[in-house]
Amino acid sequence: MGKHKVVIVGGGFGGVKLALELASDHRFHVTLISDHLDFRYYPSLYRTATGGKRYIASVPLNEIFADKGTHLVVDRVTQLDRVAHSVSTATKQTFAYDSLVLALGVQTNFYHIKGLETFSYGIKTVNDAVRLKHHLHQQLIEQHKPDLNYVVIGGGPTGVELAGALPAYLRAIARRHGIKHHAIHVGLVEAAPRLLPRMPKDISLLVARHLRRIGVKLYLGTAVRAETADALMLEDQKLLSRTVIWTAGVTNHPFFVDNSFQLTKNGKVRVDQFLQAEPGIFVIGDNADTPYSGMAQTALIDGGYMAGHLKRLVASSDPKPYVAKKPIYVFPVGPRWAAVLWGKIRLYGWPGYVLRRLADLIAYHDYEPWQLATKRWMAEDDSEESCPICSQI
Repeated sequence: MGKHKVVIVGGGFGGVKLALELASDHRFHVTLISDHLDFRYYPSLYRTATGGKRYIASVPLNEIFADKGTHLVVDRVTQLDRVAHSVSTATKQTFAYDSLVLALGVQTNFYHIKGLETFSYGIKTVNDAVRLKHHLHQQLIEQHKPDLNYVVIGGGPTGVELAGALPAYLRAIARRHGIKHHAIHVGLVEAAPRLLPRMPKDISLLVARHLRRIGVKLYLGTAVRAETADALMLEDQKLLSRTVIWTAGVTNHPFFVDNSFQLTKNGKVRVDQFLQAEPGIFVIGDNADTPYSGMAQTALIDGGYMAGHLKRLVASSDPKPYVAKKPIYVFPVGPRWAAVLWGKIRLYGWPGYVLRRLADLIAYHDYEPWQLATKRWMAEDDSEESCPICSQI
């Protein structure tokens, strides 16, 4: 009897976790298709954008799957053939499957706001983060002074993390460039009445208080109208800025619309109690309409569940339904400070930061042996600058 062919589309948290869980099981032939060469550790991208190394936010997929026996394909899946049980890629390759698992992640959504896609920066990829970092330095080199405003749009976890890291980083690089006595103005814009609107109100209030304490001005209950090359238009005012970072919106991957999947009102794929969208086709992580979808921890849990489900499937064992697990929410806000929501437990400040660092170590180990994971984890505070001025200091 031949091996069960599993095709996994997506090299993020869920897809990589699933591929690793199945790699040592000789009943499976596993193909992982990703449109990028690396696994992106999203929780560290804000650090890469503010002086940290690419290394902490990017793990090469061929390093993760070295000697694992997994067929790794770097390509973009474009089409699903439900009759032939196969997927096709942008380079016209075709891969047959017995089980297909889709973990494609989400894409940036600018909500048709004029100018945002053209003029704003982002930190969704390592290249995005490096581009933003280069801009921060180049602006100081060319203008010999900070921007009038550095504006982060989006009061969710990514926006809070980046806004919290920017003031200290901007002050540090301004000093390296010999720029003194210039105030640094960092703003955080959120359309909802409070930050982290999905979190309990007390968490939002304490995070907001700490952001203000470290020098971030909050624009709450404020919608963005448009952006030009040198200004951001809010509904009630205009902020002069050439540094606007968009973290506010995502939308499901267009693959699901293009291939006629059944979607819920929020644009995610409808799945059953086994994360199955259609016979033999499973959807996990950010793409699936499940509780807590959109969190890295949820994608990890989904990948682990799906590995167990497929193992039971090939063993002709009774399937076990998927049970959503509430994540532990950790929000770093500036140097050595984080807010944590763990069930009913709240932690703030240094204890929260320590828990976040331990969570990072465990997360790295989900994809690498302890020795490599520890090395990457210990590089958290290492700097990496391409700026000719800062790299000499």
